[in-house]
Amino acid sequence: MLGLIAFVLSSVATTVGYIQARTFTAQRLRFVNGVHSLKAPIGAGLGAALLATPITWLLPLVGGGTAIFFGVAVGLGVAAGARDIRRRIGAG
Repeated sequence: MLGLIAFVLSSVATTVGYIQARTFTAQRLRFVNGVHSLKAPIGAGLGAALLATPITWLLPLVGGGTAIFFGVAVGLGVAAGARDIRRRIGAG
């Protein structure tokens, strides 16, 4: 039962990280040229994973894998948000 709870918590964290990163990138960073480089998603993902690591040490049900998946989700969210910006510019 605890494994299922840990899986749900990890899934929710990664989903929220992806959605928030994509939304923030598409809405707030639309005029920032640096968000279109490869450094932006990698830096955001590494930063998110590093910030999530101490939190996973404090919570008993989630581990280091959650921090890694959260960082990957944030990086993918930033990349998707940048792609959304490029699509909007190309369409309008």
